[in-house]
Order: sequence, then structure tokens, then C-alpha cells
Amino acid sequence: MWNDYAIARALHVLAIVMWVGGVGFVTTVLIPAIRRRFPPAQQYAMFEDVEHRFGAQARFWVLLALASAGWMLHSTDGWARLRDTGWLHLMLAAWLPFFLMLFVLEPLVVHHWLKRRAQRDPAGTMRLLQRLHVGLLALTLSALLAGVVGAHGGWRF
Repeated sequence: MWNDYAIARALHVLAIVMWVGGVGFVTTVLIPAIRRRFPPAQQYAMFEDVEHRFGAQARFWVLLALASAGWMLHSTDGWARLRDTGWLHLMLAAWLPFFLMLFVLEPLVVHHWLKRRAQRDPAGTMRLLQRLHVGLLALTLSALLAGVVGAHGGWRF
């Protein structure tokens, strides 16, 4: 017999690992490598080529994180817990900016803005991109830690 909660939790952990690992890779490996190895005028185009493939994967992992979280809440009849548990609110607060960025802001605004900016100031755009990704990584890691601590009874608020 299948244990729905265990399957949902395994998928949730996989989604989070891939999501956070991807953000960490882009922030700490990809952007610095591009900045070191390519002339400023080529950096944003190289980043865009690689990020385009990663973006599709990131959208999948972010949606799987949401779907598996919903599955866990459903299988445990935990919807009231979502309403009343502070650390779950933190998790949603950290997930929502990624959802908005990946599905709304990036395709409609950010991509075009950065591309135009990179034409005017390629080196400055890559510095800005790296700073933005450091902030995203900090948000992601904070949410991950909050979730792990909260899920294991580490705090109640």
C-alpha cells in the first residue's frame, strides 16, 4: 500500500533541493564564472543562454514544491494548520516571490529590462544580476532553514 504523505514529502524535498541547488549554482558558480571568463559585452548574452534552460527547470521545481505541499496538507487534513502555523506562512512568503519572478516579472518585465540595461552597461548589469541572485539565495536559504526548523517543532509563533 502506498503512503501518500511519504510520496508527497519525498517529492517536496526533491523539488526544494533542486530549486535551492539551482539558485545556489547560478549565484555562486555560473554568474562568477561568466564574469571571469567572458568580456563584459558578451556576459549577459551567455548568462541568458544558460539561464533560459535553468528557468524552465526552476518553474517546474517551484510548481512541484507547491503541488507537493498542497498534497501533504490534503493527505493530513492540514489546511487549518496552514492557516494557524507561522512557519508555514514564512514558507509561503518565501515561495511567492519566486513564483511571481518566474511566472510574471521575469517574462514580462525583468528579462527585457536587463537586456536593454546590458546593452548600455554590460559590466554593471552583471554586478546587479549577481547582487540580485545573492539576495534570492539568502531568501531561499532562510526559508529552507525556517521550514526545516518549523517542521521539526523548533519554534511556534
